[in-house]
Amino acid sequence: MWRPPERIRHQVRPGRWPTADEAAASRLFSPLRLGPLELRHRTWVPAMVPWRATEDGHVTDAVIDWYRRFAAGRPAALVVEATGIRDIPSGPLLRIGDDRFLPGLESLVRAVRRASGGETRLFIQLIDFLTIRRRPDPEKFFRRYLTITRRHRQALGMPDDAPEAAVRTRLLALSDTARREILDARERESLERGYRERVTDMHLPHIADLPQALPELFATAAVRARKAGFDGVELHYAHAYTMASFLSALNDRPDGYGGTRENRVRLPLEVYRAVRAATGDDFVVGCRFLAEECIPGGSTLADAVAFGAAFAAAGMDFLSLSRGGKFEDAAQPRVGEAAYPYTGPSGYECMPSFISDAQGPFGRNLEPAARVRAAVREAGHETPVVVTGGIHGFAQAEAILAAGRADIIGFARQALADPDWFRKVRAGRGAEVRLCTYSNYCEALDQKHKEVTCKLWDRVGLDAPGVKKTADGKRRLTAPAWDEKDTVRA
Repeated sequence: MWRPPERIRHQVRPGRWPTADEAAASRLFSPLRLGPLELRHRTWVPAMVPWRATEDGHVTDAVIDWYRRFAAGRPAALVVEATGIRDIPSGPLLRIGDDRFLPGLESLVRAVRRASGGETRLFIQLIDFLTIRRRPDPEKFFRRYLTITRRHRQALGMPDDAPEAAVRTRLLALSDTARREILDARERESLERGYRERVTDMHLPHIADLPQALPELFATAAVRARKAGFDGVELHYAHAYTMASFLSALNDRPDGYGGTRENRVRLPLEVYRAVRAATGDDFVVGCRFLAEECIPGGSTLADAVAFGAAFAAAGMDFLSLSRGGKFEDAAQPRVGEAAYPYTGPSGYECMPSFISDAQGPFGRNLEPAARVRAAVREAGHETPVVVTGGIHGFAQAEAILAAGRADIIGFARQALADPDWFRKVRAGRGAEVRLCTYSNYCEALDQKHKEVTCKLWDRVGLDAPGVKKTADGKRRLTAPAWDEKDTVRA
C-alpha cells in the first residue's frame, strides 16, 4: 500500500474515558432519529468485507459468527458488508441478487437481533460492480486475450489479411518497449494491470444499458433485504464501483448520465427513488459516498457538497461519508492478481495508517464530512451525517458531535479491534478498550482476499475450547469475548 513520503509515526490518543454517568449523559450515547426509526445512540459500525461467504455468495456460519460478535458489543447500528445485487459469480462476497439467498440472510438478521438484545439496528450495503480481471501472463495475453485489429497489422507492416496467429507470434517476438508502442492505452492497461470495465465504455451494450438496468436491480435487492428482516439498506455509491463511477468527474458519458454534476448524480437519484418506491417510507434508505475521490481529475469536495444536498433533498435517511479508494491510482498488481483500489494515494486516504504525513490518520475525513453536513443543513434538511476514519476515543467522538460536525460516529477498524468498545465505554470502563493501532494488518488480509482478522486478537486463546480458527489454524475468526463480570474495573 502507498504511504506518504513523510513517514511520520503517530500514536493512538483516545483521551480521557468517561464514567458510566458521563457516558449516559453524553451526546454520543443519546438517541437519534434515522428516518422512520430511532437509533438508541449515535454509534455506527460501517460495512467491512470479512471474506467469509461461500464462493457463490451464501451466508455461512463464519459470516454469522462475524456479525454476531459485533452485535454483542451493542453498537446502535451495524452495516453488513457490500452485498452484490446481481446474480453473478463474485467470489466469497455476500449476494442478494436472487431469492435463494434469503434464508441465509434471514439467519444473519436473527443472530444479530439475539446477540444485541434487540438494541442494534441492522442495515445491509447494496453494491454493483463492473468486470475486473487479473493481470495476465504476457504470453497468454498476446496468444489469447488481445483482440487483433487492422491497426496491429499495420503497425507491424503486415497485410490486412495476415493470419491472426501470425500477428500474435510477431507481437510476442518484439521487445516490451516495442509492444507497448503498438498497443493503445486500454490494451496496455489490460496487459499491465488487467482488464477493467468503466461506466464510460459505451461501445459495450451492457454498459450503455446501466441506467435502464440498475434502478430495478437495486430496488429488487432492497425488497429482499426488507423480506430478510433488515431495518434498511445503504446504497454503495463510494470508492471504485459502479455508482461511484457515475458520480465521478471522470464520467463523460454522452447519454445524459455523465459530464455535468446534474447528469452524474442523475442515476444515483433514480436508483434511490426506485428503492424508495419499492420498499416504502417505513424502511431506512441511505447511501455511502465519497467526500473526495482524491485522484487527478476526480470529484472534489465541491462535488460532494452538491451531491449531499441533492441526496438529502430527495429524501435519503442518512448520508455516510468516505474518501478515496479508486482504481485509477492503484498499484500495479502482480501477474495472476487483480488490481486493488486501496493501494494508491487515494486508497491511503480511505484507510490511512499510523505511518502518515503531518495530518495523520485520525479524523482525516472529518473536515470534508463537516462541510457536506453544513451544506445539507443550509439547504434546510436534517439528514443525519455519518463520519468515519480513525476515530477511536470517546473524547474525540463527543467533540465532533458537540461541534456539529457530524451526527453519527462510525467505528470501523476500532470496532474490529474491539467489538465491545461500546459496552465498555457505556459502563465507564473505557480503559479496558483494546485500541486499534492502525497498522492496517486487517487491510493487508483484505487485499489478499483472506479472512479479515485483527492482529490484536487473532492469536489470543487459540487453544481455548470452542475457538474457531482460520484454515491454517493460526488465527482466530472472531475477537475474544469480554466477560464484564470477570474483568477488574479500571
